[in-house]
Amino acid sequence: MTKTKRDVVEEIIEEQAAKAAEEAAADAAEAAAAKEAAEAATEEAINEAGPAPEQEESADVKFMRLAADFQNYKQRTERERFERYTEGKKDFAADVLAVLDNFDRALVKEAAEKTDPQFFEGMEMILKQLQDVLAKNGVKEIEAIGQDFDPNLHHAVMMEPSKDYASGKVSEVLQKGYALGDKVIRPAMVKVSE
Repeated sequence: MTKTKRDVVEEIIEEQAAKAAEEAAADAAEAAAAKEAAEAATEEAINEAGPAPEQEESADVKFMRLAADFQNYKQRTERERFERYTEGKKDFAADVLAVLDNFDRALVKEAAEKTDPQFFEGMEMILKQLQDVLAKNGVKEIEAIGQDFDPNLHHAVMMEPSKDYASGKVSEVLQKGYALGDKVIRPAMVKVSE
């Protein structure tokens, strides 16, 4: 049987692959032996030296770091929980302020018309109760009349000359502003004297 060129090439490739596999196995065996020898030498050196004090300190340092990380985690989660709570109170208070404004407008209208004194008195009591609930939860009205204009607390919609107030002072409040603690829920809408 005669061999074709293809058969010869395949035999050569198979022989080279077998040689390469043998060499790779020998290299792997040498590497494994070298690794085992290095591990044995390292183990022997560790046994001769005994436990290192640095390792003991390292464990203490790791424990202290872990304890500090846990304390930081507790403080961060507590702070985030408080911020979410405060933000929820602020959002709720902002919604209730629309109701409070409507009560104020109704009382101004009823005071001007004076049609039913008992109705007016009842509305005043409800308004006072609503204001007390807001105050109990830390919501307070931003003082504006006669104060220096502060863009963080006041929203100026117009300027006008005033005999009663110096320049830069708030001369009239068009819509009351409110704050929750030191965070502004809604700035006061004001006129400022020129």
